[in-house]
Amino acid sequence: MAETRENDGATRGTMWVFCNKEDDMATTRDRVLVVDSPIGPLTLTAQGGALTAIDFGAPAGFAAGVSVGTISSANGVGRAADDPTDPVLGEAARQLAGYFAGELCEFDVRLCPSGTPFQLTVWEALRRIPYGETVTYGELARRIGRPAAARAVGRANGQNPLPIVVPCHRVIGADGTLTGYAGGLDIKSALLAVESGRTHG
Repeated sequence: MAETRENDGATRGTMWVFCNKEDDMATTRDRVLVVDSPIGPLTLTAQGGALTAIDFGAPAGFAAGVSVGTISSANGVGRAADDPTDPVLGEAARQLAGYFAGELCEFDVRLCPSGTPFQLTVWEALRRIPYGETVTYGELARRIGRPAAARAVGRANGQNPLPIVVPCHRVIGADGTLTGYAGGLDIKSALLAVESGRTHG
């Protein structure tokens, strides 16, 4: 059975769910929705009523523009163009649309990332970085009480299964430069541009 707890207010509204993956997998199956976005297709995965992964690109057999669902912003409201089977996926798609439209600064969707206790600590710290701000790996290490663990923090950052929603793109090098990102530096730059009010094109 999954154990849940509400956040401490620093990340208002979003529920962080700690899963016993073996128990969860025995009773539920992954549900997937591929959505279009300004940075290309995103593959959203949910299990047990929570978002478990966001991957850049689409799985084999899903070409860009021929996705299970698309996200758009119509009349100022993000929405899933196709109603997915899992409501968590539809809500995540709606919120991502709002984010890319510059209308949403904070995600409020149930999350269930799978990782080590250290990784979970890093990922939770990522969610406390305010919209539009950046921190260094060293600063993030200090924030979790492990000031000598900047490299380990960087590795955990790179293994974040929920990019964008858990904003690993807000972590930069000590000299202020953009450094490694699972989706590529162009996408990292585009996400930071969204948060600074610049359009991505």
